[in-house]
Amino acid sequence: MRTNKKVLAAVTATAAVSMLLAGCSGGGGSNPSTSAGGSDVTLTYWASNQGSSLANDKEVLTPVLKQFTDQTGVKVDLQVIGWNDLQTKIETAITSGQGPDVVNIGNTWGTSFQSSGAFVEFDSKNAAAIGGLDKFVKTALDAGGAPGATPTSVPLYGLAYGLYYNKALFQKAGLQPPTTWEELVSDGQKLTHGSQWGLTLAAASYTENIHFAFLTAAQNGGAFYDASGKPTFDTPKNVAGLQRYLALMQTDKIVNPSNAQYDSDAQPSSDFAAGKAAMFLSQNNADTTLKADGMKVGDWGVVALPAPANAAAQISTFPAGINLSIFKYTKHLPQALEFVKFMTSSAVQTELAVPYSTLPVLQGAKATYTTDAAEAAAFMDAYQNHSKPLPQVASEANFESTIGKGLSNLFAQIATGKTVSATDISTMLKSAQQQVEAAG
Repeated sequence: MRTNKKVLAAVTATAAVSMLLAGCSGGGGSNPSTSAGGSDVTLTYWASNQGSSLANDKEVLTPVLKQFTDQTGVKVDLQVIGWNDLQTKIETAITSGQGPDVVNIGNTWGTSFQSSGAFVEFDSKNAAAIGGLDKFVKTALDAGGAPGATPTSVPLYGLAYGLYYNKALFQKAGLQPPTTWEELVSDGQKLTHGSQWGLTLAAASYTENIHFAFLTAAQNGGAFYDASGKPTFDTPKNVAGLQRYLALMQTDKIVNPSNAQYDSDAQPSSDFAAGKAAMFLSQNNADTTLKADGMKVGDWGVVALPAPANAAAQISTFPAGINLSIFKYTKHLPQALEFVKFMTSSAVQTELAVPYSTLPVLQGAKATYTTDAAEAAAFMDAYQNHSKPLPQVASEANFESTIGKGLSNLFAQIATGKTVSATDISTMLKSAQQQVEAAG
């Protein structure tokens, strides 16, 4: 999912939601007053902020949605929701039974939302209505829900993490882009001088922090849940991964302490575009904001997120992205399914790939969002061959929030001169696990 968003907090208890939804119209997909088409039908669609602004999203999506209306007669009421608000609005729709027919969700929310019982299942009938689930890349489809469960969301946009580097600054310093974590640190130190820093981070963004906590721990062979789904936050491998991430600011000193106030990925992107930092870690949709900030394709390069030379696993991303879900309360399920089919069609996927800088989620499709073949290859290789899904458990949202915010606090302490130890990290992880277990 896009990295400047807030992640879903604890979803309302399944039983309560199920009771509420039982009183709502729709549910399970049948409503005798609807048909597959109809000019009297209007779907409400909540789209997440994927472009450089909410206005930019409306500019991009409006002509695409007009195509859908021209083809089907079904109107679409588009509402673009910022990531800081999307979580709360979806939760309110879940508990009230009122909101959009179709909504974009970050795919890491998939299992938590699935457990709420509030969304239409893409069973064999509904899957056939959108063109079948086998049209999607398995990596993308598997990332949006609990293993073995009938999905309640399907892939819309594919995203992966990579390390962006400023080609001019690297060339000036006589450096090649790093291929290991050790090289990342060494290059960053050589590129840190004066007002220029080696790397920039959104160190106050809990979504960014949990992503890199997960990835650095995974590179160490660590895991935050065992095979049964039980939390295992405070382990030596996890602690070491987080310590390595925090060290970028604390001991490696390649990240400006002021980054402890950066709460969205737009701020590191801006610093990178302005030449204030030589590298930053982001998903491929950063291309959109970099171009909005005045950079051109070719000014930057991308390599996989480096792992330590002795890494237990060459994990460089999780299969990030945006999925589509349909609320059970919809009175227009046939039209909503037709809309999902349209948005996940090859033609629309190709049309939206460039403005949103997304990776393909359809089988056999190629990355077309950039003219930089090396960048496209780096992201596609990470997405397809070196990715590991975030924990696909019902408590995933709390996992993201508690540890991500805990890291934000530790970065803030580092920025004020406090030394954060392995013991401090362990204490934070124990507290986070207790909170997740208490929430159930």
